[in-house]
Amino acid sequence: MSAVWERLPALDGVAPMDAAESLRDLPGLALLESARPGRTGRWSLLVANPVAVLDEPAPGVDPFAEARRQLARLDRSAPVGPDNVTAMPPFAGGLVGLLAYDLGRRFEHLPATAQRDQDLPDLRLGLYDCVLAWDRRTGQAWIGGRAVDGDTAKLAQRLADLRERVTAGRRSAPDAEDADRAPEPIRFTRTTTRAQWVAGVTAVRDAIARGDIYQANLTRRLVAPFAGDPWPLFRRLRTGDPALFAGYLDLGPSAVTGAPRALLSASPEPFLAVDGEGRVATDPIKGTRRRGHSREEDRKLARELMASGKDRAENVMIVDVLRNDLGRVCRPGTVTVPRLLRLERTATVQHLVTTVTGRLRSDKDAFDLLAASFPGGSITGAPKIRAMELIEELEPVRRGPYCGSLVWIGADGRMGSSILIRTLVADGQRLTIHVGGGITWQSDPDEEWDETVAKARGPLSSIGAMEIEA
Repeated sequence: MSAVWERLPALDGVAPMDAAESLRDLPGLALLESARPGRTGRWSLLVANPVAVLDEPAPGVDPFAEARRQLARLDRSAPVGPDNVTAMPPFAGGLVGLLAYDLGRRFEHLPATAQRDQDLPDLRLGLYDCVLAWDRRTGQAWIGGRAVDGDTAKLAQRLADLRERVTAGRRSAPDAEDADRAPEPIRFTRTTTRAQWVAGVTAVRDAIARGDIYQANLTRRLVAPFAGDPWPLFRRLRTGDPALFAGYLDLGPSAVTGAPRALLSASPEPFLAVDGEGRVATDPIKGTRRRGHSREEDRKLARELMASGKDRAENVMIVDVLRNDLGRVCRPGTVTVPRLLRLERTATVQHLVTTVTGRLRSDKDAFDLLAASFPGGSITGAPKIRAMELIEELEPVRRGPYCGSLVWIGADGRMGSSILIRTLVADGQRLTIHVGGGITWQSDPDEEWDETVAKARGPLSSIGAMEIEA
């Protein structure tokens, strides 16, 4: 068969990150995990050993040209699965990887003033023919794949090899326990002082007063020396800060140091999703409060957030940006907002979240949707292009993967993706993490600073790290 899903009972109830231990010696390991309950996080996906890797965007007008060509190598038919199964995993093979924030420069003309100081690509996508998947609702595990270039015999062999690895060759429990032990404390240095942050927020507010923008997402970066194995840190991040869109992506060794590079994400925010019928959904997050120390305080902060005119306006402005982005590739009249300003919580913060949906035009696909919408409006601002120009002026270093996307694109046209916030980047020399927030005219610089500290606290504390002054 050219496309297939099979049940894998031996891995039912097994944590995907434990199953991944048996694949760590393979290149291109990627784990996209729904690590906490949520409306949009049902499936976890695990892949490794891609048949091809794209490490930079294609030259020319279409940066996705080579990605389209590679994806077309996979069989596109509906996977054959077990009888009497109501739901199979959404991704049986395709592209998985990184779209960095600065890939947006291929879609819009932007100034180049911030320093690019990381050995990381703007695009890295692997073509995967075999997938392991877990259904969070049932705990059931699956194995599946799609033939490359019509070679069904090769697909059968690769599926058999993968099945044997994860069922008979999984690493022992003591190895996983060792990986989860508390590390030596990691100290992340602030590269932006509080005074510099206040000046940046003031500059955004001045731009709003001039009528240049309505809001902009301003961020700052924390840095710690690191050239070790990022995987044990991901295990701690995943356990200590479980997220709706947790993810690990091997980026290969650094050309500078030879040390491993990877993304370690605890993102709560989806970016864009496309289903098999061309229906599009995005769920921007705007508006944040910390979690309370008691149930009463938690509810008080939630009520404050829900009643905040500043936070509600910030969310609605970004919704307008995303409606415009989706409108560029969706059928007229199909872009709607079915859920506005609902409250969602993580372990350390609570957010306002809105859902925007649409239906792709018949001549458009997931790549066209990405080109129309990238990077996400929730982490740029409104109007989007002017906000991105201001970000380039005010942030001293390029964002790299931060505020980009971790994405899977299936051969059948489906897509899932997250916004890379709450994300650690191992670049072969350092660990970095950005934190930020949307700045409006009503923003108080000190309160915005405190919000970034709260946002950093979750991922940092989970890996035994802390934020310190320079």
